[in-house]
Amino acid sequence: MRLVPGGPMLIEGPVEIVLDDGTTLTSDRFLVALCMCRRSHTYPFCDTSHRRRTRPTPPDGDRRPTSGHHDSCRDGTDCGGPAGGA
Repeated sequence: MRLVPGGPMLIEGPVEIVLDDGTTLTSDRFLVALCMCRRSHTYPFCDTSHRRRTRPTPPDGDRRPTSGHHDSCRDGTDCGGPAGGA
């Protein structure tokens, strides 16, 4: 398993995923990308939706350092933790 900063979790396949409602999904691919941003239209599988989000530049041009979390969860809520971390 490998976490891609700002992207998906990569897992060597084949995999079987059991969702909260008990539904089981399977993939026989040799490498499976699981969505970590929850924007995927094929959730829980990644469809690269995380790449399409653009962040507006503050009006004063201030480029403050990030906290290490994905852009969608800078405050650490609802994101599963720091980018690239466990």
